[in-house]
Amino acid sequence: MRGRLALLVAATTSLILVAFLVPLALLVRTVAEDRALHAANVDAQSFSSLLATADPEVIRLAVERVNLSDDHQLTIFLPDGTTVGEPAERTESVDLALRGHTFTADVDGGMELLVNAQDSTGEQAAVRAHVPAEVLHRGVDRAVLILVLLAVVLLAVSALVADRLATSLVRPTTQLAAVSHRLARGELQARADPAGPKELRDVGLALNHLAGQIETLLQQERETVADISHRLRTPLTALKLEAEGLRSPEEARRVEGLVEELERAVSEVIQDARGRSGGDGQTAARVACDAAQVVSERVRFWSVLAEDTERHVELDLAPGPLLVRVSPGDLVAAVDSLLGNVFAHTEEGTSFAVRLRPAPEGGAVLVVADAGTGFGGVNTGRHVLDRGNSKGGSTGLGLDIARRTAEASGGGMSLGASGWGGAQITVRLGPPDPD
Repeated sequence: MRGRLALLVAATTSLILVAFLVPLALLVRTVAEDRALHAANVDAQSFSSLLATADPEVIRLAVERVNLSDDHQLTIFLPDGTTVGEPAERTESVDLALRGHTFTADVDGGMELLVNAQDSTGEQAAVRAHVPAEVLHRGVDRAVLILVLLAVVLLAVSALVADRLATSLVRPTTQLAAVSHRLARGELQARADPAGPKELRDVGLALNHLAGQIETLLQQERETVADISHRLRTPLTALKLEAEGLRSPEEARRVEGLVEELERAVSEVIQDARGRSGGDGQTAARVACDAAQVVSERVRFWSVLAEDTERHVELDLAPGPLLVRVSPGDLVAAVDSLLGNVFAHTEEGTSFAVRLRPAPEGGAVLVVADAGTGFGGVNTGRHVLDRGNSKGGSTGLGLDIARRTAEASGGGMSLGASGWGGAQITVRLGPPDPD
Protein backbone atom coordinates (compact mmCIF):
# COMPACT_ATOMS: atom_id res chain seq x y z
CA MET A 1 0.00 0.00 0.00
CA ARG A 2 2.81 2.38 0.85
CA GLY A 3 4.55 1.76 -2.47
CA ARG A 4 1.32 2.11 -4.43
CA LEU A 5 0.49 5.44 -2.81
CA ALA A 6 3.98 6.76 -3.53
CA LEU A 7 3.75 5.51 -7.13
CA LEU A 8 0.33 7.13 -7.56
CA VAL A 9 1.54 10.49 -6.29
CA ALA A 10 4.70 10.28 -8.43
CA ALA A 11 2.66 9.49 -11.54
CA THR A 12 0.20 12.31 -10.85
CA THR A 13 2.99 14.80 -10.16
CA SER A 14 4.81 13.73 -13.33
CA LEU A 15 1.71 14.34 -15.44
CA ILE A 16 1.21 17.79 -13.90
CA LEU A 17 4.87 18.72 -14.42
CA VAL A 18 4.79 17.57 -18.03
CA ALA A 19 1.56 19.51 -18.63
CA PHE A 20 3.16 22.71 -17.31
CA LEU A 21 6.84 22.40 -18.21
CA VAL A 22 6.50 21.39 -21.87
CA PRO A 23 4.43 24.50 -22.78
CA LEU A 24 6.74 26.60 -20.63
CA ALA A 25 9.81 25.30 -22.48
CA LEU A 26 8.14 26.07 -25.81
CA LEU A 27 7.30 29.54 -24.53
CA VAL A 28 10.94 30.14 -23.56
CA ARG A 29 12.02 29.08 -27.03
CA THR A 30 9.51 31.45 -28.65
CA VAL A 31 10.53 34.35 -26.43
CA ALA A 32 14.21 33.81 -27.30
CA GLU A 33 13.42 33.82 -31.04
CA ASP A 34 11.27 36.94 -30.74
CA ARG A 35 14.01 38.73 -28.82
CA ALA A 36 16.64 37.95 -31.46
CA LEU A 37 14.34 38.90 -34.37
CA HIS A 38 13.32 42.12 -32.64
CA ALA A 39 16.93 43.27 -32.38
CA ALA A 40 17.48 42.43 -36.04
CA ASN A 41 14.28 44.21 -37.02
CA VAL A 42 15.33 47.37 -35.18
CA ASP A 43 18.62 47.52 -37.10
CA ALA A 44 16.98 46.68 -40.43
CA GLN A 45 14.35 49.38 -39.98
CA SER A 46 17.04 51.89 -39.03
CA PHE A 47 19.02 51.22 -42.20
CA SER A 48 15.88 51.32 -44.37
CA SER A 49 15.40 54.91 -43.17
CA LEU A 50 19.12 55.70 -43.44
CA LEU A 51 19.26 54.71 -47.13
CA ALA A 52 17.09 57.67 -48.14
CA THR A 53 19.31 60.33 -46.54
CA ALA A 54 22.83 59.10 -45.82
CA ASP A 55 25.86 58.94 -48.08
CA PRO A 56 26.70 55.42 -49.40
CA GLU A 57 30.09 55.46 -47.64
CA VAL A 58 28.45 56.31 -44.33
CA ILE A 59 26.01 53.49 -44.86
CA ARG A 60 28.83 51.05 -45.63
CA LEU A 61 30.70 51.99 -42.45
CA ALA A 62 27.55 51.74 -40.33
CA VAL A 63 26.74 48.28 -41.73
CA GLU A 64 30.28 47.03 -41.05
CA ARG A 65 30.04 48.28 -37.48
CA VAL A 66 26.75 46.41 -36.93
CA ASN A 67 28.15 43.25 -38.50
CA LEU A 68 30.97 43.17 -35.98
CA SER A 69 28.54 41.61 -33.50
CA ASP A 70 27.49 37.97 -33.67
CA ASP A 71 23.79 38.66 -33.11
CA HIS A 72 22.88 39.15 -36.77
CA GLN A 73 24.46 40.10 -40.09
CA LEU A 74 23.11 42.87 -42.34
CA THR A 75 23.14 42.90 -46.13
CA ILE A 76 21.78 45.84 -48.17
CA PHE A 77 20.70 45.12 -51.75
CA LEU A 78 20.97 48.36 -53.76
CA PRO A 79 18.92 49.13 -56.86
CA ASP A 80 21.96 48.83 -59.16
CA GLY A 81 22.45 45.17 -58.10
CA THR A 82 25.37 45.75 -55.74
CA THR A 83 25.37 44.80 -52.04
CA VAL A 84 26.70 46.41 -48.89
CA GLY A 85 27.65 44.37 -45.81
CA GLU A 86 27.62 40.58 -45.46
CA PRO A 87 27.86 38.88 -48.86
CA ALA A 88 24.59 37.12 -49.78
CA GLU A 89 22.86 35.73 -52.84
CA ARG A 90 19.95 37.51 -54.42
CA THR A 91 17.19 35.01 -53.82
CA GLU A 92 13.49 35.07 -54.57
CA SER A 93 12.93 36.41 -51.07
CA VAL A 94 15.18 39.38 -51.85
CA ASP A 95 13.31 40.02 -55.10
CA LEU A 96 10.06 39.94 -53.17
CA ALA A 97 11.41 42.50 -50.70
CA LEU A 98 12.56 44.71 -53.61
CA ARG A 99 8.98 44.73 -54.82
CA GLY A 100 7.82 46.34 -51.55
CA HIS A 101 7.31 43.47 -49.07
CA THR A 102 8.66 43.10 -45.53
CA PHE A 103 8.71 39.60 -43.98
CA THR A 104 10.73 36.91 -42.24
CA ALA A 105 11.66 33.50 -43.61
CA ASP A 106 13.41 30.33 -42.48
CA VAL A 107 16.76 29.63 -44.12
CA ASP A 108 19.57 27.19 -43.59
CA GLY A 109 21.31 28.00 -40.33
CA GLY A 110 18.69 30.38 -38.94
CA MET A 111 16.16 33.00 -40.08
CA GLU A 112 16.29 36.08 -42.27
CA LEU A 113 14.39 39.33 -41.96
CA LEU A 114 13.80 41.28 -45.19
CA VAL A 115 12.71 44.94 -45.11
CA ASN A 116 11.83 47.03 -48.16
CA ALA A 117 13.60 50.42 -48.45
CA GLN A 118 14.26 53.28 -50.93
CA ASP A 119 17.53 55.01 -51.67
CA SER A 120 18.02 58.76 -52.08
CA THR A 121 16.83 58.60 -55.70
CA GLY A 122 13.58 56.87 -54.74
CA GLU A 123 14.45 53.50 -56.28
CA GLN A 124 13.63 50.23 -54.46
CA ALA A 125 16.23 48.61 -52.21
CA ALA A 126 16.11 45.82 -49.60
CA VAL A 127 17.73 45.31 -46.20
CA ARG A 128 18.35 41.69 -45.16
CA ALA A 129 19.18 40.72 -41.55
CA HIS A 130 20.32 37.12 -41.08
CA VAL A 131 19.96 35.72 -37.52
CA PRO A 132 21.93 32.47 -36.88
CA ALA A 133 20.18 29.55 -35.19
CA GLU A 134 22.46 29.71 -32.15
CA VAL A 135 21.40 33.32 -31.61
CA LEU A 136 17.73 32.46 -32.02
CA HIS A 137 18.00 29.76 -29.34
CA ARG A 138 20.54 31.44 -27.10
CA GLY A 139 19.78 30.65 -23.42
CA VAL A 140 17.03 28.13 -24.26
CA ASP A 141 19.06 25.05 -23.33
CA ARG A 142 20.02 26.57 -20.00
CA ALA A 143 16.41 27.51 -19.26
CA VAL A 144 15.20 24.01 -20.18
CA LEU A 145 17.88 22.48 -17.95
CA ILE A 146 16.72 24.65 -15.05
CA LEU A 147 13.13 23.58 -15.69
CA VAL A 148 14.14 19.90 -15.71
CA LEU A 149 16.06 20.29 -12.46
CA LEU A 150 13.08 22.07 -10.96
CA ALA A 151 10.83 19.21 -12.09
CA VAL A 152 13.16 16.65 -10.51
CA VAL A 153 13.19 18.59 -7.24
CA LEU A 154 9.40 18.91 -7.23
CA LEU A 155 9.04 15.20 -8.02
CA ALA A 156 11.39 14.27 -5.18
CA VAL A 157 9.53 16.53 -2.76
CA SER A 158 6.18 15.07 -3.80
CA ALA A 159 7.55 11.52 -3.40
CA LEU A 160 8.82 12.39 0.08
CA VAL A 161 5.49 13.90 1.07
CA ALA A 162 3.66 10.89 -0.40
CA ASP A 163 5.90 8.52 1.53
CA ARG A 164 5.22 10.38 4.77
CA LEU A 165 1.51 10.34 4.06
CA ALA A 166 1.56 6.65 3.16
CA THR A 167 3.52 5.87 6.31
CA SER A 168 0.91 7.65 8.42
CA LEU A 169 -1.70 5.39 6.83
CA VAL A 170 0.23 2.13 6.58
CA ARG A 171 1.76 2.07 10.08
CA PRO A 172 -1.61 2.15 11.93
CA THR A 173 -3.02 -0.38 9.47
CA THR A 174 -0.06 -2.71 10.05
CA GLN A 175 -0.49 -2.35 13.81
CA LEU A 176 -4.18 -3.22 13.50
CA ALA A 177 -3.30 -6.31 11.45
CA ALA A 178 -0.69 -7.35 14.05
CA VAL A 179 -3.22 -7.00 16.87
CA SER A 180 -5.74 -9.03 14.86
CA HIS A 181 -3.18 -11.81 14.39
CA ARG A 182 -2.38 -11.78 18.10
CA LEU A 183 -6.07 -12.09 18.92
CA ALA A 184 -6.35 -14.95 16.44
CA ARG A 185 -3.50 -16.72 18.27
CA GLY A 186 -5.43 -16.46 21.53
CA GLU A 187 -3.72 -13.40 23.05
CA LEU A 188 -6.98 -11.87 24.22
CA GLN A 189 -5.20 -9.13 26.15
CA ALA A 190 -3.83 -7.63 22.90
CA ARG A 191 -5.16 -4.15 22.20
CA ALA A 192 -4.61 -1.67 19.38
CA ASP A 193 -3.28 1.84 19.91
CA PRO A 194 -5.67 4.00 17.86
CA ALA A 195 -3.60 6.24 15.56
CA GLY A 196 -3.66 7.71 12.09
CA PRO A 197 -6.69 9.24 10.37
CA LYS A 198 -10.06 9.36 12.09
CA GLU A 199 -11.34 6.35 10.13
CA LEU A 200 -8.40 4.19 11.21
CA ARG A 201 -8.75 5.38 14.80
CA ASP A 202 -12.40 4.33 14.69
CA VAL A 203 -11.36 0.91 13.40
CA GLY A 204 -8.82 0.58 16.23
CA LEU A 205 -11.40 1.47 18.85
CA ALA A 206 -13.89 -0.98 17.29
CA LEU A 207 -11.24 -3.72 17.30
CA ASN A 208 -10.47 -3.07 20.97
CA HIS A 209 -14.17 -3.18 21.79
CA LEU A 210 -14.55 -6.43 19.85
CA ALA A 211 -11.57 -7.95 21.66
CA GLY A 212 -13.06 -6.98 25.00
CA GLN A 213 -16.39 -8.52 24.07
CA ILE A 214 -14.71 -11.72 22.89
CA GLU A 215 -12.72 -11.95 26.11
CA THR A 216 -15.87 -11.42 28.17
CA LEU A 217 -17.85 -14.01 26.22
CA LEU A 218 -15.07 -16.58 26.39
CA GLN A 219 -14.66 -15.95 30.10
CA GLN A 220 -18.37 -16.52 30.63
CA GLU A 221 -18.30 -19.65 28.48
CA ARG A 222 -15.33 -21.11 30.33
CA GLU A 223 -16.83 -20.30 33.68
CA THR A 224 -20.05 -21.96 32.59
CA VAL A 225 -18.19 -25.09 31.46
CA ALA A 226 -16.24 -25.13 34.69
CA ASP A 227 -19.42 -24.68 36.75
CA ILE A 228 -21.22 -27.46 34.90
CA SER A 229 -18.24 -29.76 35.33
CA HIS A 230 -18.03 -28.87 39.00
CA ARG A 231 -21.65 -29.81 39.52
CA LEU A 232 -20.79 -33.36 38.51
CA ARG A 233 -18.63 -33.75 41.59
CA THR A 234 -21.65 -34.21 43.85
CA PRO A 235 -23.14 -37.21 41.99
CA LEU A 236 -19.64 -38.60 41.55
CA THR A 237 -19.07 -38.46 45.28
CA ALA A 238 -22.39 -40.18 45.89
CA LEU A 239 -21.56 -42.86 43.32
CA LYS A 240 -18.19 -43.42 44.94
CA LEU A 241 -19.82 -43.92 48.34
CA GLU A 242 -22.27 -46.38 46.81
CA ALA A 243 -19.38 -48.30 45.22
CA GLU A 244 -17.70 -48.63 48.57
CA GLY A 245 -20.83 -50.35 49.88
CA LEU A 246 -20.78 -53.14 47.31
CA ARG A 247 -20.44 -56.59 48.80
CA SER A 248 -17.96 -57.95 46.27
CA PRO A 249 -14.53 -56.38 46.89
CA GLU A 250 -13.52 -56.98 43.28
CA GLU A 251 -16.60 -55.25 41.89
CA ALA A 252 -16.16 -52.44 44.41
CA ARG A 253 -12.58 -51.84 43.28
CA ARG A 254 -13.61 -51.90 39.64
CA VAL A 255 -16.46 -49.46 40.12
CA GLU A 256 -14.28 -47.22 42.28
CA GLY A 257 -11.64 -47.24 39.55
CA LEU A 258 -14.21 -46.17 36.97
CA VAL A 259 -15.51 -43.45 39.28
CA GLU A 260 -11.98 -42.20 39.95
CA GLU A 261 -11.31 -42.14 36.20
CA LEU A 262 -14.46 -40.12 35.63
CA GLU A 263 -13.55 -37.79 38.47
CA ARG A 264 -10.11 -37.29 36.96
CA ALA A 265 -11.65 -36.43 33.59
CA VAL A 266 -14.02 -33.92 35.21
CA SER A 267 -11.13 -32.33 37.12
CA GLU A 268 -9.16 -31.97 33.90
CA VAL A 269 -12.15 -30.30 32.25
CA ILE A 270 -12.39 -27.82 35.13
CA GLN A 271 -8.65 -27.09 35.09
CA ASP A 272 -8.61 -26.75 31.31
CA ALA A 273 -11.59 -24.36 31.31
CA ARG A 274 -10.22 -22.15 34.08
CA GLY A 275 -6.60 -22.40 32.97
CA ARG A 276 -7.35 -20.95 29.53
CA SER A 277 -9.33 -17.99 30.82
CA GLY A 278 -6.18 -15.95 31.38
CA GLY A 279 -5.76 -15.26 27.69
CA ASP A 280 -1.99 -15.80 27.77
CA GLY A 281 -1.98 -16.82 24.15
CA GLN A 282 -0.64 -20.32 24.75
CA THR A 283 -1.19 -22.50 21.69
CA ALA A 284 -0.81 -26.12 20.79
CA ALA A 285 2.58 -25.28 19.34
CA ARG A 286 3.96 -24.83 22.89
CA VAL A 287 2.80 -28.16 24.40
CA ALA A 288 3.86 -31.74 23.80
CA CYS A 289 3.52 -35.24 25.23
CA ASP A 290 4.70 -38.79 24.63
CA ALA A 291 2.03 -40.35 22.44
CA ALA A 292 3.35 -43.87 23.08
CA GLN A 293 2.92 -43.52 26.84
CA VAL A 294 -0.53 -41.90 26.68
CA VAL A 295 -1.94 -44.36 24.13
CA SER A 296 -0.52 -47.34 26.06
CA GLU A 297 -2.17 -46.19 29.28
CA ARG A 298 -5.54 -45.62 27.61
CA VAL A 299 -5.43 -48.96 25.78
CA ARG A 300 -4.60 -50.66 29.09
CA PHE A 301 -7.63 -48.98 30.66
CA TRP A 302 -10.02 -49.97 27.84
CA SER A 303 -8.62 -53.50 27.64
CA VAL A 304 -10.33 -54.36 30.92
CA LEU A 305 -13.70 -53.47 29.43
CA ALA A 306 -12.78 -55.33 26.23
CA GLU A 307 -12.25 -58.51 28.24
CA ASP A 308 -15.64 -58.13 29.89
CA THR A 309 -17.35 -57.74 26.49
CA GLU A 310 -15.31 -60.54 24.88
CA ARG A 311 -13.63 -58.30 22.31
CA HIS A 312 -10.36 -59.31 20.70
CA VAL A 313 -7.82 -56.47 20.72
CA GLU A 314 -4.90 -56.22 18.28
CA LEU A 315 -2.15 -53.87 19.41
CA ASP A 316 0.76 -52.50 17.42
CA LEU A 317 2.23 -49.70 19.50
CA ALA A 318 5.60 -48.20 18.70
CA PRO A 319 7.95 -47.87 21.68
CA GLY A 320 8.37 -44.38 23.10
CA PRO A 321 9.23 -41.71 23.45
CA LEU A 322 7.09 -40.54 20.51
CA LEU A 323 6.60 -36.81 21.00
CA VAL A 324 3.61 -35.06 19.44
CA ARG A 325 2.31 -31.47 19.61
CA VAL A 326 -0.65 -32.25 21.88
CA SER A 327 -1.15 -31.83 25.61
CA PRO A 328 -1.56 -35.09 27.57
CA GLY A 329 -5.13 -34.24 28.57
CA ASP A 330 -6.19 -33.51 24.97
CA LEU A 331 -4.63 -36.71 23.69
CA VAL A 332 -6.32 -38.73 26.44
CA ALA A 333 -9.68 -37.20 25.48
CA ALA A 334 -9.07 -37.96 21.79
CA VAL A 335 -8.06 -41.59 22.39
CA ASP A 336 -10.96 -42.15 24.81
CA SER A 337 -13.43 -40.73 22.25
CA LEU A 338 -12.16 -43.07 19.53
CA LEU A 339 -12.12 -46.20 21.70
CA GLY A 340 -15.39 -45.20 23.33
CA ASN A 341 -17.02 -45.05 19.90
CA VAL A 342 -15.92 -48.64 19.25
CA PHE A 343 -17.65 -49.87 22.42
CA ALA A 344 -20.70 -47.64 21.88
CA HIS A 345 -21.39 -48.36 18.21
CA THR A 346 -20.37 -52.01 17.76
CA GLU A 347 -21.85 -55.13 19.22
CA GLU A 348 -20.20 -57.06 22.02
CA GLY A 349 -17.57 -59.47 20.80
CA THR A 350 -16.53 -57.15 17.91
CA SER A 351 -12.77 -57.09 17.49
CA PHE A 352 -10.81 -53.88 17.15
CA ALA A 353 -7.20 -52.87 16.61
CA VAL A 354 -5.04 -49.98 17.78
CA ARG A 355 -1.87 -49.11 15.91
CA LEU A 356 0.58 -46.33 16.71
CA ARG A 357 3.65 -45.65 14.61
CA PRO A 358 5.95 -42.67 14.02
CA ALA A 359 5.19 -40.47 11.02
CA PRO A 360 7.94 -39.97 8.39
CA GLU A 361 7.75 -36.16 8.75
CA GLY A 362 7.71 -36.30 12.55
CA GLY A 363 4.93 -36.81 15.04
CA ALA A 364 2.83 -39.97 15.05
CA VAL A 365 -0.01 -41.75 13.26
CA LEU A 366 -2.75 -43.39 15.36
CA VAL A 367 -5.09 -45.88 13.69
CA VAL A 368 -8.20 -47.31 15.36
CA ALA A 369 -10.01 -49.99 13.31
CA ASP A 370 -12.88 -52.31 14.14
CA ALA A 371 -14.85 -55.19 12.63
CA GLY A 372 -18.22 -53.50 12.91
CA THR A 373 -20.57 -52.17 10.25
CA GLY A 374 -18.39 -49.16 9.43
CA PHE A 375 -19.57 -45.79 8.18
CA GLY A 376 -21.63 -47.00 5.24
CA GLY A 377 -18.83 -46.27 2.75
CA VAL A 378 -15.78 -44.03 2.97
CA ASN A 379 -17.33 -41.20 0.98
CA THR A 380 -20.76 -41.26 2.63
CA GLY A 381 -19.26 -41.51 6.09
CA ARG A 382 -17.40 -38.19 5.92
CA HIS A 383 -20.39 -36.38 7.48
CA VAL A 384 -19.75 -37.98 10.84
CA LEU A 385 -16.73 -35.71 11.31
CA ASP A 386 -19.04 -32.71 11.59
CA ARG A 387 -19.85 -31.72 15.14
CA GLY A 388 -23.34 -32.78 16.18
CA ASN A 389 -23.90 -35.23 13.30
CA SER A 390 -24.53 -38.78 14.46
CA LYS A 391 -26.91 -41.59 13.54
CA GLY A 392 -26.36 -43.58 16.68
CA GLY A 393 -28.24 -41.37 19.09
CA SER A 394 -25.06 -39.85 20.58
CA THR A 395 -24.04 -36.22 20.86
CA GLY A 396 -21.81 -36.49 17.81
CA LEU A 397 -18.84 -34.91 19.61
CA GLY A 398 -16.49 -37.91 19.83
CA LEU A 399 -14.96 -37.81 16.35
CA ASP A 400 -15.03 -34.03 16.35
CA ILE A 401 -12.91 -33.97 19.51
CA ALA A 402 -10.35 -36.25 17.89
CA ARG A 403 -10.39 -34.23 14.66
CA ARG A 404 -9.91 -30.91 16.44
CA THR A 405 -7.04 -32.37 18.49
CA ALA A 406 -5.34 -33.66 15.32
CA GLU A 407 -5.74 -30.39 13.42
CA ALA A 408 -4.53 -28.33 16.41
CA SER A 409 -1.32 -30.38 16.38
CA GLY A 410 -0.71 -29.62 12.72
CA GLY A 411 -2.03 -32.95 11.47
CA GLY A 412 -5.43 -34.20 10.42
CA MET A 413 -7.94 -37.01 10.56
CA SER A 414 -9.44 -39.26 7.89
CA LEU A 415 -12.00 -42.07 7.71
CA GLY A 416 -11.80 -45.34 5.87
CA ALA A 417 -12.66 -49.03 5.87
CA SER A 418 -10.74 -51.51 7.96
CA GLY A 419 -9.45 -54.88 6.80
CA TRP A 420 -12.46 -56.47 8.59
CA GLY A 421 -14.88 -54.32 6.62
CA GLY A 422 -15.64 -52.03 9.54
CA ALA A 423 -14.61 -48.50 10.34
CA GLN A 424 -11.04 -47.27 10.38
CA ILE A 425 -10.04 -43.87 11.75
CA THR A 426 -6.57 -42.50 11.06
CA VAL A 427 -5.32 -39.62 13.19
CA ARG A 428 -2.12 -37.82 12.17
CA LEU A 429 -0.47 -35.94 15.06
CA GLY A 430 2.10 -33.28 14.24
CA PRO A 431 5.59 -33.09 15.80
CA PRO A 432 6.22 -30.72 18.72
CA ASP A 433 7.61 -27.25 18.28
CA PRO A 434 11.44 -27.27 18.20
CA ASP A 435 11.57 -24.74 21.06
